Amino acid sequence: MTEKELWYFKHFKSAVKMSETPSTNYSMLQPNSSESEQTLSTRHFNVTEPVVAKRICFYKSGDPQFNGIKMVINNRSFKTFDALLDNLSKRVPIPFGVRNISTPRGIHSITNLEDLEDGKSYICSHQKKIKPINLERASKKPLPWQISRPVSARRRVVQLAREKEDGIVQEDRAVKIRTPKKLLVFKNGDIRIRCTIILSKKNMQNFETFLDSISELMQYPVVKLYTTDGRKVPNLQSLILCSGAIVAAGREPFKPGNYDPHRYSLPAKLPGLSNRVYPKANAKSESRNTGKWKVSVLTSDMPSAGTSSQVYITLYGDYSNSGPIFLYGKEGELFQRGNEDIFTIDTGDIGELYKIRIGHNNSGESPSWHCEEVQLQNLYTGEQFSLPAHRWLAQDQDDGEICRELPLLRRGQPVLPVTVYEVHITTGELWNAGTEADVYISIHGEEGDTGSRQLLRSKNPRKFLKGQTDLFLLEAVHLGNLYKIVIGHNGLGSGNGWFLEKIIVKDPVTDLDYSFPCHRWLDQGEEDGKIVRELNVTDTTTFSARQELELKRVENWAAERWKFQKGNTLQFYSRLTRGFIRLSPDGTVDALGDKKDKYGLFDVTVKRNAHVFKSHQMPHIALALNNGYVTGMDNEDTLCELQVHIQPNCCAILESARSPGHMITFSLQGKVADDTVGYAGLSKEFVVHVKGVFHNGAIILLTTSLYQALCLRPDGSCSGAGKQSEESYWKVHKISSGVCMIESLKHQRMYLRIKDAECNGKGTGDVYCYFKIEKNLDSGSVSLESVQNRGMYVGLQPDGQTKPVVHTGERNILFYPRVIKFGREKPMGTSATPSQPNGGIRESEHQLAKTQQPVAQSPSASPPAKEMKNTQGTKYPLPSEDEWKVSVLTGNGGTQANVTLWIYGDKGVAGPITLGKDNREQLFLPRQEDEFQVEIKYIGEFYKIRIGHDGTSEHPEWKLEKVTLQHVKSGRTLNFPANKWLSRSHGTADIICELPVEEAGKPIYPIVRYHIYVYTGHLEQAETDSPIYLCIYGKRGDSGLRLLHKSDMPVKFQRGMVDMFEMEAVSLGKLQKVLLHCEASNKVQYWYCEKVIIRKAGKDSEYIFNCERWLPFMSQGIIHSEIELYPEELQINRQLKMQDEANEGDWKITVVTGGFQTAGTTATVSLYAYGENKSSGPIILGSGKHQLFNPNSADTFKINLKDLGQLYKIRIGHDNSGSDPSWYLEEVRLERMTPTSDQEICLAVDCWLAEDQDDGETWTEVAIGMSEKELLSMVIYELHVYTGSKLGAETDSNVYATLIGTRGDSGKRKLHRAKNNKVKFQRGQVDIFFIKAVSLRDLKKLVISHNGTGPGNGWFLDKVVVKFKEEDDDQEVVFPCNRWLDEYQDDGKTERELIAKKNGNSQKASIKAGQWKVQVKTARDSPEPQKCKRTLVIYGSKGKSGDLLLSPQSPEYVCFLPRATDEFLVETGDVGDVYKIRVSCDDLLGFEGWHLKSFHMQELHTKQEVNFDCNCWLSVNREDRELVKEFPAVNENQKPLPVHKYIVSIHTGDHWGSETFANVYITLYGERGDTGVRKLHESLVKGGKFQRNKVDSFLIEAVSLSHLQKVVLGHDGEGYGAGMYLKMITIKESEDSDKEWIFPCWNWLDTHLGICETVCEIITIGKRLISSPKLPQINMQSSGLWIMDIIGSDVNTEMDPIHLSFIFYGDLNHKELALQITGKATQIKDELADIGSIYKIQITGPHTKLNQSWHLDLLHMKHTGTNQEMWLAFNCSFKCNEDKCVELPALYMDQDPLPVVEYSIHVHTGDIKKADTSGEAYLCIQGARGDSGKRWLNNSRSGPITFARGQVNVFRIKAVHLGKLNQVLVGFKSFKKDDWFLEKIVIKEESYPFATHIFAHKDWISKHSKKAFTELVIPLKEMTVTSDPVKYFDTKSRGQWQMWVYCTHIPEEVPDIQVVVFGTKGKSAAQKVQNLKNDPFLVSFFLLYFILILTMFNWERYIVFS
Repeated sequence: MTEKELWYFKHFKSAVKMSETPSTNYSMLQPNSSESEQTLSTRHFNVTEPVVAKRICFYKSGDPQFNGIKMVINNRSFKTFDALLDNLSKRVPIPFGVRNISTPRGIHSITNLEDLEDGKSYICSHQKKIKPINLERASKKPLPWQISRPVSARRRVVQLAREKEDGIVQEDRAVKIRTPKKLLVFKNGDIRIRCTIILSKKNMQNFETFLDSISELMQYPVVKLYTTDGRKVPNLQSLILCSGAIVAAGREPFKPGNYDPHRYSLPAKLPGLSNRVYPKANAKSESRNTGKWKVSVLTSDMPSAGTSSQVYITLYGDYSNSGPIFLYGKEGELFQRGNEDIFTIDTGDIGELYKIRIGHNNSGESPSWHCEEVQLQNLYTGEQFSLPAHRWLAQDQDDGEICRELPLLRRGQPVLPVTVYEVHITTGELWNAGTEADVYISIHGEEGDTGSRQLLRSKNPRKFLKGQTDLFLLEAVHLGNLYKIVIGHNGLGSGNGWFLEKIIVKDPVTDLDYSFPCHRWLDQGEEDGKIVRELNVTDTTTFSARQELELKRVENWAAERWKFQKGNTLQFYSRLTRGFIRLSPDGTVDALGDKKDKYGLFDVTVKRNAHVFKSHQMPHIALALNNGYVTGMDNEDTLCELQVHIQPNCCAILESARSPGHMITFSLQGKVADDTVGYAGLSKEFVVHVKGVFHNGAIILLTTSLYQALCLRPDGSCSGAGKQSEESYWKVHKISSGVCMIESLKHQRMYLRIKDAECNGKGTGDVYCYFKIEKNLDSGSVSLESVQNRGMYVGLQPDGQTKPVVHTGERNILFYPRVIKFGREKPMGTSATPSQPNGGIRESEHQLAKTQQPVAQSPSASPPAKEMKNTQGTKYPLPSEDEWKVSVLTGNGGTQANVTLWIYGDKGVAGPITLGKDNREQLFLPRQEDEFQVEIKYIGEFYKIRIGHDGTSEHPEWKLEKVTLQHVKSGRTLNFPANKWLSRSHGTADIICELPVEEAGKPIYPIVRYHIYVYTGHLEQAETDSPIYLCIYGKRGDSGLRLLHKSDMPVKFQRGMVDMFEMEAVSLGKLQKVLLHCEASNKVQYWYCEKVIIRKAGKDSEYIFNCERWLPFMSQGIIHSEIELYPEELQINRQLKMQDEANEGDWKITVVTGGFQTAGTTATVSLYAYGENKSSGPIILGSGKHQLFNPNSADTFKINLKDLGQLYKIRIGHDNSGSDPSWYLEEVRLERMTPTSDQEICLAVDCWLAEDQDDGETWTEVAIGMSEKELLSMVIYELHVYTGSKLGAETDSNVYATLIGTRGDSGKRKLHRAKNNKVKFQRGQVDIFFIKAVSLRDLKKLVISHNGTGPGNGWFLDKVVVKFKEEDDDQEVVFPCNRWLDEYQDDGKTERELIAKKNGNSQKASIKAGQWKVQVKTARDSPEPQKCKRTLVIYGSKGKSGDLLLSPQSPEYVCFLPRATDEFLVETGDVGDVYKIRVSCDDLLGFEGWHLKSFHMQELHTKQEVNFDCNCWLSVNREDRELVKEFPAVNENQKPLPVHKYIVSIHTGDHWGSETFANVYITLYGERGDTGVRKLHESLVKGGKFQRNKVDSFLIEAVSLSHLQKVVLGHDGEGYGAGMYLKMITIKESEDSDKEWIFPCWNWLDTHLGICETVCEIITIGKRLISSPKLPQINMQSSGLWIMDIIGSDVNTEMDPIHLSFIFYGDLNHKELALQITGKATQIKDELADIGSIYKIQITGPHTKLNQSWHLDLLHMKHTGTNQEMWLAFNCSFKCNEDKCVELPALYMDQDPLPVVEYSIHVHTGDIKKADTSGEAYLCIQGARGDSGKRWLNNSRSGPITFARGQVNVFRIKAVHLGKLNQVLVGFKSFKKDDWFLEKIVIKEESYPFATHIFAHKDWISKHSKKAFTELVIPLKEMTVTSDPVKYFDTKSRGQWQMWVYCTHIPEEVPDIQVVVFGTKGKSAAQKVQNLKNDPFLVSFFLLYFILILTMFNWERYIVFS
């Protein structure tokens, strides 16, 4: 080789090496094209082939401080010159990117790669004109002070490591800094020499690096650092804690001095603003002559012209600027009135001077200064310059500026003009967006910058208010073209921030406007926590005002789109006509409707990419635009398809989708108009209102802006500045019409309220929480007016906090509701109760338990740890192997944040384990050790732990010293030394750390630092400000989900940029995958990730995880915020390796879209897979709307096809949605993801899936070749669809067909294009369609349907004939139908399953079970039929059918004529042997009724025939006035079931407000089915229904249900005070029946009382006699026996008898009988003497061990002496290893049974040391009516129960009401023989009388007991009773009121009593009270509202109005 070739070989080898390992000098750059990346990943470099490479260094135009970029250029690194420019644009910080490369003097421009010369340097710029720089200075060698400091051994090791090719990893870890910290550095002993340094990642790598930086700045070797008071600073940690100033010294000791940082501070300056501060020169010191200047400053002779401030000067040259240099001297003598002060400064080489800036820091007693002139002389060249000023530098003079810029004068003229920039700053419209902090700005242009300026004087009286634009004037030397702004403020702390919308700077010289959009928070408590932002100018050619308006519309659509979801009901309000759009039955449309107009309601449906608004009253017609005019048309017409455009004012414009430009328009008179009506946009804009927003149970957001909503804070305060997330969800509780309560969904039982002049969320559900919802039609908003405090509204202050306000017309009371979940309106009145969210959004990095959850497989989530506080370390003997003691030692810094622990073993993971307690302020204090006891299931041998906190509380920073785990039983101890700060501002800037297990003092696995490179894509809007989380998975577990917090870039995740993060974790081994999570709340925050690269420090390998998609994304119909990425492991050999492990059945599917421009799709793509065993359901791969399926792309997905067997075909297609659904699919590749399989299936498709391309199919099937079997053939099925010839048989609906054969199915295919007809499915027509599918073999069924809804959209199908050719045989299969597919005809079905009749022979087609022919006979006197739906329900031994519509098979046929017999065909499925039917009619206005004669039914498959003799009327005007009837089956071989007229009695309670005016519904359930929902509309008892203390009886006719089991009763919530108090329900089979079933309730059916529901299910407790004489006192007449029959399940003869105890409680005593149960029925007899009248029966046991469970059905009791009889339905099971106690009240005639109530038991454990315990516990409550029996708490006999220190355990016990409680018996057995400190037991009754009983103990249990179980009796200490709730009646007086007055202890002589009622409009006249015995009487009050009732005298009374 020649010498030159050797040189090339050497440097090429070096370049290859450096391309694989990060280097500080040169790097082999990879081009960005995917093609190049694939090439590199699959081939080796051939180092024997010489490649011409050039070493080039690139510098930045005009910036000598830029160190230069050294690169190796060859034809492999860059294919084109443009690729080099793009790469340099990312690395050289030039505002508009590198667009020009010139030689150093700028003479020649480089235009191609060949012009670059090896070893040369070049200048980069964005224009052809460059600013030369001193290359000698830019590339100079280290200065003397950089090498004169002695090198430590550690520093030498680092330097040597950098020189090695392999790159030894530096061990000293960097200190991460959350926000930039500024330090003032003094020279030791000389305060005149000082500089300011910004702590950054670059100078804070380690302490040695920082000393190097100080040495360079101070220009002398710095060896030691001191604080200003002389303490040594030994490391970076101490440096962070310094107070703002340090002293730099060499080897000499500390020299005291006046090191005051405040005296020498610069003028107020932006944090992080990158002004370089140069050191100031001593006047006596020698320096370079090139930058030495003599400065003369003349202060004017005006009064008070002198200043006490520190004056500084900055010189600007064409190379650089000097930075601010303070002009110091003797205090009190400088800058005095009329003086000239002379200084000598050294600026370095700044180039040719063109301006200066002079100013002061506004300090001292008289800071104002009037500067006359500044004179400069260059001491090297002798040049002199005079710069006149003649200006004040004072905040109280002139324009308020304290600095001035003075341009250089040439020939008496300034080289650059001085201009006054207009700075327009717009604060955002968000709540709390304003700030009172000091705001600073620096404007940067081509000619320098303005420096940091405080914005003092706005044109507005107050600055930076919400939604305000402030104008400031900023004087400066002209900056040329502006390119960026740095803006910030000094408002530190959360809540002191500022939301900046944008800045516009007007340049009066060029008359140009520069726009700097921001739209972000500058707030430490919001987003990324930054209070300083750098804003780049927006090119006005690419971002016009029109685009800004369009962006606003996109944001508004995101906020309003929920209104236009399918199924919503809308109203459109015209702001012009002030009326609603309404669609009349004749098709005319106007905008004059009121809000209650039924024709103004429209239902939303979505078709293609448009909306159809169907009339709610007439669903078959919808709004349509025909030739620009709005009308009503058939909803299937394309003219009904409308596009919705949301305007910036949130109004909607409705535009025709078929004829763009035509919009719905109305004139001022409300009539239909065209576009020429005027009134600007008002004629086209409509406010959209959604019906049902405030339905009961709805979950809503009350938004206050586009991004904010009303939220409840944990302290109970409310703010309108909350995030639109689950934290801000509210649940609606409807009280009455227009009145609601609003409950926080996250903080349940906390309601919004106005009370005591405060508005907060501390309400408890009382009247202060009632709000009247005022709807504002013009804006679509609502206002919340307090019902209790009329005229007071929920309002917002500027900071977003809520307060009660009066409506003054301001917008601060407006809320914009958004429905998350609609409430339900069912006939039963069921209120919508939302289920708890399964998992909230990760709200912030502070929610550690959510964001840091372990992602390895965990046996179970561990419970919170219990703090032990056992400083003595006492061991407790534990029977469990799973208990561990966790000790956490805190260092010098404590925390009050929530701490969480994970423990990793080789068999699994335990965690998250929360280490804490209620009083967490006492945990993790400095230098304190906290101990906790945790239970860890077996997870194998431990190898690491992860511990961290959530960053909450005032002290989130935590110094962790050590964690210790000790196994309680064996004493084995594991130590985990940490010595780390867990803080965002200390140490590694992480709040989580991992610690490995140590053996012999060494960790078993090392801690590895992973370097993570995150590539944000180049697509538009690819950037994000959302939090991004990452979890790394390896062979040894995972890293946990970590927030990517601190990047090496100033702004993270920007478009086209690469962010580098560091993560420390215990070595994970070989990496397997990563989980990437993006926390985006709206589409604006979506992020496009290109890839993630992970490198291990010190290793030559890297892992590449390609992403190339948007996050979040949609898959299988769900929006996913996270994605798993699998690696291409790119090691030195550059070979691609696949993932080794995968779940069983996992496949990787790659979908390849065609390469031409229109090949992509916007639709949602789905896949079906078919195997030998079964087929998969639809697997939704994703949507093109989320950047999938783009042209020339390959999208990869992971799917699971477990248990399908050998695959034989797939079907893939889309839903034809989006603006451009057409899709060209090129190929599908399937690859099994198992290590043992290399199976890959490539399926070529190469076809369009589009309705407007090829054959119009949107689905295609592909066969898969199977081993040892032939590939299934593709078959074209020809479908001949015969539409019937009946009148109205045709349809315009979309028809779908599915072919089903012995080899699977074809999938649901739309019959899109007919081969022979342009118009499909016409009457009497045959249409031919083609379906291409993989062979289905023998066809068996065809499922056919259509999507037409509403009258007139049905279809009569005669038959379908399928013809196809397979294996050279022509085949034909006939599918007969001859049925309607119509909602309003036949049986109402629009889908039918047709059975094949082969070869067209006459053989009868097979009929599936469940098809019935129904013949209905109408009586001769029945009226003419009317349009009324008649439905049928069939009951059989195997179940029942749904509601079957009885409708004619043709529209011209009239059913139910007098004397007619009509025939119907219905499908029920297999219901078994039919025993009854139920027939019902709709309750329509004017319906005269139907006289039904009989029913005859024949099952077509089994030929079963059933008859029903009816002969009854279904009418509200005749006989029983019922529209629902049941009929039993009449068969020859068996007697028909009886029909009972059940008498249902509703017992309303005797409490205030018990009554209701709502509609009440009931359903009875028995052993033979149910009655269906029946309305209780006509009571057999006179008077109003459901009144207080009244029993109403109703008749329900039904076929016998046999034994009744339960009822479901509810109401619809209509009417004021709709809730009711239900005591019980009694039911008897007929009027003559002597027995009745009892269904006790004793509770409220109310949305906010009792069970908080309006519907309840009540189980029966048994039957009682109703006709026997009153029961005597049988204990006094001891004649007769009780005969008791115990009925239960069978007892195995081999099983021992079951031992139970029956305890009978009487009013004198109780008696216990011990019984043995040996069979299904057991009878006993006993007198039960001396116990008095029995009031309850209690059963306990079993007292022996059971081998199997036994069920107790019934206890029948009959007394021989009194014939008293009762049947008690216990209906309970006694299980193995269970000690149970159940009880029921006795059921006597004419006596209400005692209620069965639920007692809530609250057990309070003391908050003292060692108070907690584990064991078994039981309770026995004793009251005036006996006791509850022994009840085991939480079934502790089957497992231990833990009572934690300071905690409250809650249990529930059902028992017969015990009356007033007097004591409680507690039994306890400890598992650990330890003690339990029981504070108290609180027992609450959940229903009336709402009593609370407190049993205080405050002592130890089991302290000195020797028994297994310790029992003690705790007497009652305190009892409180809550009064009945009072309902609020918001109703207007109509004059007549009913009044009840109830009194007790009435005196003998009662005086005349008068009542006066006060209302909002006055008071009534006094009227006499007519009686005092709770009987109603009439009074007259003509008041608008009544609010107060006066009562007299001292005796007890209450008054009721109705």
